[in-house]
Amino acid sequence: MKKNGTMNKILLLLLTTLLAALAAGCGSSNGKNSPSAENTGTAGETPSLSLGMLPSIDAIPFIIAHEQGFDRKRGVNLDIQTFKSAKDRDAAFQAGKLEGFSADLVAVAIYNNAGLDVKIASATFGEFDLLTGNDGIKEVKDLKGKTVILSKNTSTEYTVATMLKQAGLSEQDINVTEVPQIPTRLELLKNKKADAAVLPEPFVTMGKASGLRVLGSTHSAGIHPFVFAIPQSAIDAKPKAIQAMYAAYDDAVAYMKSHDQSEYVDTIIKAVGYPETLKSQIQVPDYVPASQVDKEQVAAAFAWAKEKGLLTKDLSPEDVISNVQFK
Repeated sequence: MKKNGTMNKILLLLLTTLLAALAAGCGSSNGKNSPSAENTGTAGETPSLSLGMLPSIDAIPFIIAHEQGFDRKRGVNLDIQTFKSAKDRDAAFQAGKLEGFSADLVAVAIYNNAGLDVKIASATFGEFDLLTGNDGIKEVKDLKGKTVILSKNTSTEYTVATMLKQAGLSEQDINVTEVPQIPTRLELLKNKKADAAVLPEPFVTMGKASGLRVLGSTHSAGIHPFVFAIPQSAIDAKPKAIQAMYAAYDDAVAYMKSHDQSEYVDTIIKAVGYPETLKSQIQVPDYVPASQVDKEQVAAAFAWAKEKGLLTKDLSPEDVISNVQFK
């Protein structure tokens, strides 16, 4: 009997150890940085992607995809976080809290110049407008000697530099006020603290409703610096989740084309920041399915970044464009 009792104790010890090991294996990782993240978790669990967005129109398809449940139907849960400035977004990315984020080509150049392996997964549908409340300024060339609010070392500065060059001016011809926070830029411009400012939607609509005028835009200047960026580590870890995200994105685009704007405008107001009073003035862009960035746009933005000293490495578009979704 003593021998059997000893054997039972040994079997019990082995069973306890095995259960502890299994428990540790199931709960030891959050799945965000592990190469096998898509294979972890319990059966039926939907993998997540943490996304960082600025309050602008390029975020809308991602938000609709999540709010309408297209992401879960496609096999991914989009954890969307919104930031008021690019610097706040960058801080979250550097802290390891984001697996993908809306960005610009200048930011991608800076990331890679610093040794961060960040790839462009796709273009996004964005727009910057240059607004003024100064009645003496009729066009971009009238900005000579005037004060312009923007965020330095980002595509807002790149946008202004391109517009100035097309008008026969340079960045040295204006006075720049650095204001990273987008809502603050609008308030300063409305209160006559500057002559012009670069803003995305919904702040363009808000500014126009306050009497501000549009001098130009990224569209009129022929530049498109808006991209969706993903660290290579996340691409390696969650390629299927990323592909599911883009399928959900396209579902959201199709949904907006087939439904009246009134059916989803409240989601846009809440997520992007339009005031309820401007509900009738909101114009949702004619979104198209996701696609890859134009290599010429990348090359042009990188050339400007080199001129500014933001990019010292020799980076080609091929170095930073991922084929995780678009070959």
